[in-house]
Amino acid sequence: MSERPEQPSTSGRRSTSGQPRPPEPRYGLFGEAPTHSALTLRAILAVFGLLVCAGLAAWAVVVDAPTWMAVALGVLAVVAVVDLVVIGRRKARGEPG
Repeated sequence: MSERPEQPSTSGRRSTSGQPRPPEPRYGLFGEAPTHSALTLRAILAVFGLLVCAGLAAWAVVVDAPTWMAVALGVLAVVAVVDLVVIGRRKARGEPG
């Protein structure tokens, strides 16, 4: 019988004990790299939401729309401001996006 050469491990690396290392963890269905937050796009969307919600809240007050509508739009505008603060802090830390 012919001897087969030893097959290399799937990862091609060995640990200090000589045993093959387990493969690196996969992040997605096909092993793609983990994604990063698109902070610039998120900031643009937050500014858009802030402008729309603040504008509609002001309009709701002027045309005497139901109070709940103005309050809900105002709360969404505040959420957009908080999101912009979080985005600014993450960009200041140097996160990509």
